[in-house]
Amino acid sequence: MGKPIIEVDLHGLFQDEAIKVIDRTLKKADDSTYQIKLIHGYNRGTSLKNMIQDEYKYHPKVRRIQSGDNLGTTILVLREL
Repeated sequence: MGKPIIEVDLHGLFQDEAIKVIDRTLKKADDSTYQIKLIHGYNRGTSLKNMIQDEYKYHPKVRRIQSGDNLGTTILVLREL
């Protein structure tokens, strides 16, 4: 059984590297996982945040994308509680 919330730290990654990490995490996520919290930071701009919005808004496993509890996080919601 997996974790209900998976946290992924994307600090220091380029967009193509971040996509590989996120894709790998989505593949590993099982039915017990309902959120993937992506920690991308915000001090160096919003390129990772924007990429996440564009790249994953139509992903078959992602129901919706929401802002995290601060500007440096984005949450992929895989299923509702």
